[in-house]
Amino acid sequence: MTQSMSGRGGSGRGYGLHHHHHSALCCLSAAPPLPGDATPTTRPLTPDPAAAAAAASGAAVAVEGVLHKWTNYGRGWRERWFSLRDGVLSYSKIRAGAGSRAAEGDGEVRLIGSRIGGSRRTEKPAGVVSLKVSAFRESKSDDRRFYIFSPTKTLHLKTDSKDDRVAWIEALILARSVYSLGSLSGRVTFVQCDVSISTARLRDRMYQEGLNENLIQECEQIVLSEFSSYRKHLKRRYEDYLSLFGSCRHHFEEGKDGSITQGALTRNDFSSSRHGNFSEYSTTESDECEKNDGGELICEEESTFFDSVDYFIESDIRSSTMISGEEVVDTQTQDSSDRLPQIRRRTRLPEPTEKEKGISLWSIIKDSVGKDLTRVCLPVYFNEPLSSLQKCFEDLEYSYLLDQAYQYGKMGNSLMRILKVAAFAVSGYASSVARPCKPFNPLLGETYEADYPDRGVRFFAEKVSHHPMLIACHCEGKGWKFWGDSNLKSKFWGQSIQVEPVGILTVEFDDGEIFQWNKVTTTIHNLILGKLYCSHHGTMHIKGNRQYSCKLKFKEPSLLDRNPHIVQGFVEDNDRNRASFLIGKWDESMYYSNSDTFKVRSADQLKGASLLWEKNKPAPNPTRYNLSSFAITLNELTPGLQEKLPPTDSRLRPDQRHLENGEYEKANAEKLRLERRQRMSTKLQDNGWKPRWFEQDTEDGTYRYKGGYWETREEGHWDGCLDIFEEFTET
Repeated sequence: MTQSMSGRGGSGRGYGLHHHHHSALCCLSAAPPLPGDATPTTRPLTPDPAAAAAAASGAAVAVEGVLHKWTNYGRGWRERWFSLRDGVLSYSKIRAGAGSRAAEGDGEVRLIGSRIGGSRRTEKPAGVVSLKVSAFRESKSDDRRFYIFSPTKTLHLKTDSKDDRVAWIEALILARSVYSLGSLSGRVTFVQCDVSISTARLRDRMYQEGLNENLIQECEQIVLSEFSSYRKHLKRRYEDYLSLFGSCRHHFEEGKDGSITQGALTRNDFSSSRHGNFSEYSTTESDECEKNDGGELICEEESTFFDSVDYFIESDIRSSTMISGEEVVDTQTQDSSDRLPQIRRRTRLPEPTEKEKGISLWSIIKDSVGKDLTRVCLPVYFNEPLSSLQKCFEDLEYSYLLDQAYQYGKMGNSLMRILKVAAFAVSGYASSVARPCKPFNPLLGETYEADYPDRGVRFFAEKVSHHPMLIACHCEGKGWKFWGDSNLKSKFWGQSIQVEPVGILTVEFDDGEIFQWNKVTTTIHNLILGKLYCSHHGTMHIKGNRQYSCKLKFKEPSLLDRNPHIVQGFVEDNDRNRASFLIGKWDESMYYSNSDTFKVRSADQLKGASLLWEKNKPAPNPTRYNLSSFAITLNELTPGLQEKLPPTDSRLRPDQRHLENGEYEKANAEKLRLERRQRMSTKLQDNGWKPRWFEQDTEDGTYRYKGGYWETREEGHWDGCLDIFEEFTET
């Protein structure tokens, strides 16, 4: 540690103390000295009480002052009043007034800067950033500028002088070290000392049942014994994590080559700030992107650093979620190899074999205004290499949310269950951003299966009706089943396409709790002029059969809207009492809070908001279709799969396969051939054709999976399944 304490320029300051290959760990140098540094592999990481007390005392001093914050290209840099207290950085707008205002509350306040006497902050903070989940970095091109990266925003900040930046960075490091590392080691103390259990309610209830005192005392002892055992197990678990953290920290810092640190962490790709290109705190010679005072964006050579502290903390968070003392295993990260072997899936589509030819969209749609989109024949150029059946499964990309909802319900936390279900209902829209092409319209009787043992889900869908076009699907997960049918009513309106989903989606958990909801309206804008984009708007009602229901409002976009894609809502019980509130964006993330979210514009402005769901990182090779990493795998024929599929599976559709391979002429010819065959579908339906794997419920008219598909697949007998993609002769 002492070798890395050589200051930049001989200053010896703690904020820029590492060589470049150690910059990912520089926040550790600012932390209080730890007695386990010398031999961290032989003992858990235990802070020195005196050092920790001194650091905590220093961090208790609030730091305030004026900083310049980059707002946007129109307004540029604006002065804001920043306050750092208890590991939280907040900022407010400044108005004219006499004298400066210190932060409210007890404790000493330290003011940074020389221009704070003639202005004061507004009462309400404009933004709040928790340093526990944030990273910060200096600019190399401007000695007054620095950046703070949080999971939801990036703050570009500038001080009045170089010395002011030094003071702010030192304050941030001190607060970060105390409220991050201190809280990590403090968890064991909390579990060990501060948790108690009362059996008074149990005793009173047993008295009411007329049980004798001996039996009551015996039951009390059983409860206390179980709680004591659980507490010891939890304590051992956190001690193991702390011991692992201490030993690996020693390994990273003492490594002879900086590539050890970077190589080990790059494979795991974890970073608390969601910015993989930024360390916890860095003063490297390479900043990825900076803005000059004129608002111009300057991109320089890229350097990637990862923070070891956040690697272990975030690994812990991803593997289990602790809420209200209850542990919910994140089944997204669980190994399902006990069911089926892991399947290696592709990360990119095949390279096109032909060059695409541009087609005028107006020449296609000018004669189709007001018509049903499903009846309009479009060239294959306007399609993506997925069918509507596969798009149904794409809505289950974040199925782990239902796994978590099931776990919460098992523990009796019904509120968190419906919050996770609500997050899942919103997450299905995340992949629709910048998807300019439409999926293929399935043929009557076309099917699609998806068996993803790594996710613990098995999905099946079938087109059950041609007019109206109906798709039915069924999915089985870990403790839940999901099903629904969808009728998409689509119309051209010249400059836009509006899609109205008709149908109910249902999820049923193994304990009998059921939730049902409707999808909202989707509009695709700027078909002729402007940048093509889609919006989702309307109200989604999630109805439960027990205690809670949920209402979500997808905000309709407007020309003056500076904050699009907003989703806001609330959970209410059977007595119409609001139990929780939700806010987020359907293309980014969803949060929940006990505060009314309708009074704010984003989760950043909401104190105490907790993350429910966050969108996955974009695919490294999205192609012009802008497919997600998950969507790229949907049409893949993995080794040995084709022999097991029925002749009706979407993966075997020739026009879709040609399009995926970039064989556009063949794809167009096959699409026209299959559309001619599709015209026979209405005649087939009129003659009594029935779907093979779904049947219509006589009560509500919805289609339900009747079983048998996976058993037939196991046997390999597809007798009676028509080869709907073969050549045909029209009579």
